[in-house]
Amino acid sequence: MFAPELPLLRLRVTADADPGALARVLERFQNLNVLPRRIVAEFGTNDLLHIQVDVLGLTEERLTLIAAKIGQVPSILNTVWHRV
Repeated sequence: MFAPELPLLRLRVTADADPGALARVLERFQNLNVLPRRIVAEFGTNDLLHIQVDVLGLTEERLTLIAAKIGQVPSILNTVWHRV
């Protein structure tokens, strides 16, 4: 559900070069029936996958929980979010 008073938030994830990492990040949003506004994934020169997910309609507390849950996945190295 979209709540216009909530800010645009950006989740940044760094993961090992694992083919399933992107799907595991996005499934957290799918499980909540949240459609990200924008998704960018880039395989870096350092053999890491960099994923950026922009979302509207989530509270900062909810995104903190999502980031923590994603961070528990073995191939995920780092998760951080901020307001855009």
